[in-house]
Amino acid sequence: MKNRNPKDAVINGDKSEGSKSVYNKKKNMKRFGRQGRSLEKSTNSYYNPSVIKKKREFYDNAKHVKKYKKLVKQQHTDVPLAIKALEDENETEEGSKMSKNNKKRKDREPRNLIEIYEKKHEEQEKARMEKEAIFQARKEEREKSEARRKDIREKMMKKTRKGQPVMKYRIQHLLETIQGSMNKS
Repeated sequence: MKNRNPKDAVINGDKSEGSKSVYNKKKNMKRFGRQGRSLEKSTNSYYNPSVIKKKREFYDNAKHVKKYKKLVKQQHTDVPLAIKALEDENETEEGSKMSKNNKKRKDREPRNLIEIYEKKHEEQEKARMEKEAIFQARKEEREKSEARRKDIREKMMKKTRKGQPVMKYRIQHLLETIQGSMNKS
């Protein structure tokens, strides 16, 4: 029976392999109420960390690109043109009737928008310089403490010719720590 030729099966009226698969498919559809799922679909339906990671990377990259484009657009805008447009709007407002409150407010504001722009940039520059100075001071402080620790470590690791630790530096370090704790309390 195993060595049957498919042609013989058709001639004898037996069900062939092809008809069995169609029969099984119909049977599965009746049992499950729909067509059986393929392996490709089933792999996507469960929790897949790599797919989630790729999606997150995609959205992060999109966010960075959007931010970059915004910065480039901001840098390319011509400041004097923007200021001229705002000044034109202010002139049209001055031409129309304004209440006393609006006139007072206008008098308090600087006349030239370029001055406002320059003042804002100076403030930003000052803030940036202050941050930079603080960062530089912290960096120098860190470097000094690292150099001091390195020096102490070298002294603590010193050994005699025979390989014994040099106790002079270790005892000195212990004395300094004890004196430091006495001064604090």
